[in-house]
Amino acid sequence: MTEASTQGIELEHGSRFVRGAVELLSSMRFAISLLTVICIASVIGTVLKQHEPIPNYVNQFGPFWADTFLTLQLNAVYSAWWFLLILAFLVVSTTLCIARNTPKILADLKSFKESIREQSLQAFHHKAEAVLAQGPRAEADRIGGALAASGWKVRLQERDTTSGRGVMVAARAGGAGKIGYIAAHSAIVLICLGGLFDGDLIVRAQTWLGGKSVYSGGGMIADVKPEHWLPASNPTFRGNVFVPEGQQSSTAILSQSDGILLQDLPFTIELKKFIVEYYSTGMPKLFASDVVLHDRATGEKLERRIEVNHPASYKGIEIYQASFEDGGSAVTLKAVPMRAAAKPFELNGVIGGKSEITNGNEKLTVEYTGLRVINVENFGEASASGADVRRVDLGHTLEQRLGAADKSSKGRELRNVGPSISYKLRDASGQAREYSNYMLPVDMQDGGPKMFLLGVRDTPGEPFRYLRIPADQDGSMQDFLRLHEALLDPAQRERAVQRYVSQVVEPGKPELVKQLAESANRALDLFAGAEPVGGKKTGGLQAIADFMEEAVPAAEREKAAGVLMRILAGAVAELDAEARAGAGLKPLPADEATGRYMNQAMLALSDMYFYPAPVALELKDFKQVQASVFQVARAPGKTVVYLGCLLLILGIFAMLYVRERRVWVWLAPAGADGTEARMAMSTSRNTLDADREFDLLKRRLLAAEGETKT
Repeated sequence: MTEASTQGIELEHGSRFVRGAVELLSSMRFAISLLTVICIASVIGTVLKQHEPIPNYVNQFGPFWADTFLTLQLNAVYSAWWFLLILAFLVVSTTLCIARNTPKILADLKSFKESIREQSLQAFHHKAEAVLAQGPRAEADRIGGALAASGWKVRLQERDTTSGRGVMVAARAGGAGKIGYIAAHSAIVLICLGGLFDGDLIVRAQTWLGGKSVYSGGGMIADVKPEHWLPASNPTFRGNVFVPEGQQSSTAILSQSDGILLQDLPFTIELKKFIVEYYSTGMPKLFASDVVLHDRATGEKLERRIEVNHPASYKGIEIYQASFEDGGSAVTLKAVPMRAAAKPFELNGVIGGKSEITNGNEKLTVEYTGLRVINVENFGEASASGADVRRVDLGHTLEQRLGAADKSSKGRELRNVGPSISYKLRDASGQAREYSNYMLPVDMQDGGPKMFLLGVRDTPGEPFRYLRIPADQDGSMQDFLRLHEALLDPAQRERAVQRYVSQVVEPGKPELVKQLAESANRALDLFAGAEPVGGKKTGGLQAIADFMEEAVPAAEREKAAGVLMRILAGAVAELDAEARAGAGLKPLPADEATGRYMNQAMLALSDMYFYPAPVALELKDFKQVQASVFQVARAPGKTVVYLGCLLLILGIFAMLYVRERRVWVWLAPAGADGTEARMAMSTSRNTLDADREFDLLKRRLLAAEGETKT
C-alpha cells in the first residue's frame, strides 16, 4: 500500500538551491514545523493580552520585556507580519503536500493490486491456506460474492499456471481512511486561508499598496485625514465602535500595533438604551443594547437588540456586544481641603474630560477617568471578628497607614457600598496620581462610625490605598472638616488647651496648670505640623514619634508616649468642642460612640499629612450616561473556516477510525476437482480488531472439508 511521504517534491532540473527550496517547502516536515510555530504563537496570543496600551505592558512586565514584546509584535500576534507570513507559507506548503500525495492516493484507491504474485502472500502477517472442494472459478465466484455482500470491492484475475488456470481474488475496503488524509490537510489550507482573509492581511495590503497609513495622533475623528480612513467597501475588517446612549456612530476603530485605522461603515449605529443587570458579586450578568441601524444609502431604519453571544447582522457585517463603558456622565465634585492653604470649592466635569484647578502658584489638571454606580465589597469574617478589612495602620509609612479597599477575608459578605468617582491629578510636569473616592460613607461593621474612603495609588499596577475619614451623625464630613480647620488655627488650638487644662487640673495648682498647658500646646502644635522636629516640619502621629525619639531618652519613651498621647487625645476632644461651639453646636456627648469617632478622627487627621494632593474631590452628584462598545466584523473567511473545521473533523475521524484493508485469495487447481487456496490480508493498522476480522473472513471464505492452515 502507498503511504504519505515526509519528503517534498524533487525536481529533476534547476539549480541545487531551487531544487532544495522546493523540496523543503513541499515537504510534510516543513508544514508540521510551521504548524508548531503557529500553535506556540497562538498560545502566546491567548496568554498575553492583545492590543493593550503600551503603558500597561510597561507596568506589568517592565521596560525591557515590554520593549521586547513590542519589537516582536507579541502584543498583536494575530496581525503581526511574521504570523501572517507563516500562515501564507503553511498554505503553500500544505497545498504542495496535497498536490504531491493526492494523485498517488487516488491511484492507490483505484488499484486492487490483483497482479500481486502468489508467492508474496506468504510475507503478510495475516495469512492462511486451505483446500476447497470446487474448482478455482467456482470458488472465486463464491468468495467474491461473499466479500461483495460484506461491502468489499472485488476484482478477479485469471492466470495460467503449470497445473491449470488459477484465479486471483483481490478485494479492498476502508478507502475513506486515505480520503481522510486529503480532507484533513485540505482543512488546514482552508482554515489558514480563512485566517488570512479575516486577518489584517488585506488591511495591511491597503497600507502597503493602497496609499493608506496608520494614524497615531489624537483629536476628533472628523479631523482625521482621508489617508487614515478605509472605505465602506473594504472586504474584511474587525474593529470597535463606541456609542454613548442617545448618540450615533458610523466609524469603527481598527487597532494596529503602531496606531489605529478608521473604518467607514455603510450604516450608522444609534444606541437607544443600554441595559445592564448585576450578580450579587457586582459582576454584570447581562448587558444588552437596544439599537437602531440607519442605512446610509437608503435611509432604512432597523431596530435590533444586541446581547453577548446574540449579535446582529446587516449587509454582511456582524455586530457584537463587546463591553460597555461610561459614555460621558456629568459629575459634580466638592473639593475637600487637605492642606492649610487649600479652600473648598465645587467642580463640574464630564467623565473622559478634564478641568484645570490651581493650588496657589501650582496648576493641576483633573482628568475624570471613571464613574461606578455599583461597588460591591466583601465584608466577611474579618469584620465579624472585630478586624477591619480596610484597616489603616498608622505605624510608620504611608503604605503602612493606608490599606487596600479590596483586601480579602476568609468569609464572604458582599454589600454594595454605592457610587465612586475615579480621577487623576496631573501636575505641570506631566506626573499624575490616580484617585478613587466613594460617594457615601461605608459601614465597616467594626462598631465604629461609617467611613468616607478616599483612595490613591501611584501607578495602575498598584492597589488603591485608602484614607478613612469618619462620618458625623448626618452622614457627612462636616464635623471632621471643622475639626481639621480648627487644628490648623493657632487661636483655636490655644483655646482648646485652656478648656482642656481647666477640666483636668483642679483650681489652685498654677504650676501644674502651666506644665500641663505647655505639654498640651506642644502636643497639638506637633500634631498640627506647626512645630518643626529635627529641622523638618511634619505632622500627625509621625511628628509625635519623631519628637519622642529626639527629646526623650529611650528608656522613658514608652511611659512618656502614653502620657503625651492621653494629653493629645484630651486636647483634640476639646478642640472639637471648641470648633462646634464656634458653629453654634453643642459638644458631642461623652459616650462610647463619641470615643470611637474621636479615635478615628485623630487617625484620619494624622493620615492627611501623607495625602499626596492639596484637595480630595468628593462626589456630590452625577448624571450617568452609559455607552456600548460594539465589535463590528466583516469576515468573508468565516464560511471558509467553518468548511475547513468540518473537513478537519471528518478527516481526523476517517484517519483514526477507518482502517484500509486489502484481501487477496489465490485459487489454484489441486487434483481432479479440488482447489488449493492461499489467503492474505493487509491493514493500515495491526490491531486486535484486525485479528478478529481476519479470523472471521478465514472461516467464511475458506470453509471446506479440507484442513485450513494459518
